[in-house]
Amino acid sequence: MRFQVPQYIDVEDKIFGPFTFRQFAYMVGGLGLCYVSWNLLPVYIAIFFVIIFGAGAGALAFIRVNGKPLINVLEAWFTYTIKKKLYLWKKDPQKKVEKKEVEIKKETYLPRISESKLHDISWGLDVLTKDTSETSEK
Repeated sequence: MRFQVPQYIDVEDKIFGPFTFRQFAYMVGGLGLCYVSWNLLPVYIAIFFVIIFGAGAGALAFIRVNGKPLINVLEAWFTYTIKKKLYLWKKDPQKKVEKKEVEIKKETYLPRISESKLHDISWGLDVLTKDTSETSEK
């Protein structure tokens, strides 16, 4: 049995011509506010409100910021502005360093005889093997 997997689930359906339901609602609301302000206020004040309401409705309907609708950006900005901001800086307390006594180990002093590193290494191995063999025999 085959099932059809839905595609384009993040794209809203166009319900009213080229507009989605949300765009249509913003435009109708903006036009309604423009109509009410034009009929109730004097013309010189109404023009100011008609421009504000029309631009606001158009911006809410069509502007997207980083792929998100403008209403989501405005909501995030409003929430950020209203919320309390708490800035914390925690300084880590200094840990007390305990002083440990250093054990002094007796190491064989290997004098530098020549400039050849290979010769020095072989001489050091000879001396160390002779020392360890002498201690293991005892």
